[in-house]
Formats: sequence, structure tokens, C-alpha cells
Amino acid sequence: MLKKVSTTKAPAAIGPYSQGIITGNLLFASGQIPIDPASGEIWGKDIVEQAEQVMKNIGAILEEAGTDYTKVVKTTCFLAEMSDFATFNEVYAKYFTEKPARSCVAVKSLPKNVLCEVEVIAEI
Repeated sequence: MLKKVSTTKAPAAIGPYSQGIITGNLLFASGQIPIDPASGEIWGKDIVEQAEQVMKNIGAILEEAGTDYTKVVKTTCFLAEMSDFATFNEVYAKYFTEKPARSCVAVKSLPKNVLCEVEVIAEI
């Protein structure tokens, strides 16, 4: 049975998807971009500010699902510019201290022209 995860502490879905889905003992969280859930606006002008907001959004979904960053087993990271890789990693490392498996790619563009997006799979 699938259970939808929804919290007002992370941005509402901007399309036909859920913030996260739990199946068995796993959470599959949709990609998070740097939207401030209170205002619905993009937060941050540089990769550090935007990555911090993304991590806050992910944290809210993890919390709502009953888990946390230490239980994340896989992340997929999307960057608008690979030149932001090292700076993004500095923010990322503060949150993903258990060093989950990861993919990180640069893409042509991201929703709302943000600089980064991150999705996670976590154990509940």
C-alpha cells in the first residue's frame, strides 16, 4: 500500500505529483527546488542560498515521513551549472553526514530556472 507524504513545511507540488510516497519501509521524495513554502517564491540568489533552502525542504519531508537525513540511502542532485559542484557539495555535506549513494548531474535547465534540485530515497 502506498502512503502519500504531505507537509506545509515544504513547498506544495507544482504539478501532478506528491511530495513523497512511502512504500514498505522506504520514502521516495520528489525533487525539491529552493521554494520557500511560506511564500511560494524562489529563495536565494546563489547556489549556497538555494541549496540551503532545498535542504530545509527535504528535511521537512523526511520529518513528516518519520525519518531523517541519517536514513537517506540515495540522492539524485541536479545542477544548472557544474561549476557550482564544489560549492554545492559544501552545503550538501552538512546535511548528508552518512554519505548516501548519489548521482549528481548538470542539466540544461531546472523548473523555475533554479540552480539546483535534489531528490532522495530514505529508510523509514
